[in-house]
Amino acid sequence: MPNARATHLTRRGILAAGGALGLGAVLAACGDDDAKSGGSNEATTAAKSGPWTFKDDRGTTVKLDKVPTKIVAFVGLAAALYDYGIEVKGVFGPTKTQDGKADVQAGDMDVSKLTVFGNVWDQFNVEKYAAFAPEVLISTTFDSTGTLWYVPEASKDKIAKLAPSAAISVYDRQLTQPLERVWELAESLGADLKADKVAQSKKDFEAAAERLRKAAKARPEIKVMAGSASQDIFYVSGTNLSVDLEYFKALGVNFVEPPESAKKEGGGWFESLSWENVDKYPADIIMMDDRSSTIQPADITEATWKKLPAVKAGQVIARSPEPILSYAKCTPLLTSLAEAIEKAKKVA
Repeated sequence: MPNARATHLTRRGILAAGGALGLGAVLAACGDDDAKSGGSNEATTAAKSGPWTFKDDRGTTVKLDKVPTKIVAFVGLAAALYDYGIEVKGVFGPTKTQDGKADVQAGDMDVSKLTVFGNVWDQFNVEKYAAFAPEVLISTTFDSTGTLWYVPEASKDKIAKLAPSAAISVYDRQLTQPLERVWELAESLGADLKADKVAQSKKDFEAAAERLRKAAKARPEIKVMAGSASQDIFYVSGTNLSVDLEYFKALGVNFVEPPESAKKEGGGWFESLSWENVDKYPADIIMMDDRSSTIQPADITEATWKKLPAVKAGQVIARSPEPILSYAKCTPLLTSLAEAIEKAKKVA
């Protein structure tokens, strides 16, 4: 893990453990200072020949003699491309849970059929990657400099020599922007975006966005907090920088907003609270980080958590800080929040 000491954690390391929220998992990991394959039935890949070109969000144009088929991607992007019928054969990032099942970020892919080069932060088997003979590596980037997500700092140069890379930015922009970019990426790789299932997924997303907009407008008094749990710390995210929260806020959702001074430790992403102070911000709905690196609501034993009005009212829903960037996977995120706001009791 880069800069393993807690006092030197990078924003990249913070994000890996809990996105815009999970510093605690990083601290736990660094305590010793060391730190279904193939496309869907309806969204089949169209046959394409000739050269392939794609300009990514770093401004880098990747050019290949042919459309790549041996693609290696961050697992969340691979899952998004799967929804458009693009087969990604190699992945890195949270792919399997400890019991061997698909991680939430793997979406609908059959993880047993994937070549996994690294399942956790700072893990990437370069030798295995070289033997795989990748044609292109695709990842997201969470900063303004275009750092490839989950590509280890120590081995990034070796990895870069083995295949060109492309990046989709999820930094300080609304969800619709990376969704559109992944749509364009899928199209360039041969996805049939006019397939009924794919075309309908985009319409469903737009309908869900309108539903959330109407719900937020009708219930402006409902306060929503985005949180994440670790053993010792509870994290409250601000809406700035995160693609999902920035978009939900633009649709009118009333979020808890920690002051910038409180988010300094979290690189501007979040505020860290002790469990004793978890009631600092009143909230009617709590959205909790659903990633496997965080403690899920059902497993939180802290008495202060159980006393929160939103928790007692059963007004806790899941949040995906690293959403799978397909319209099919993002629609439920909008629908869940809209439904929660529509039904919420004012408890804060």
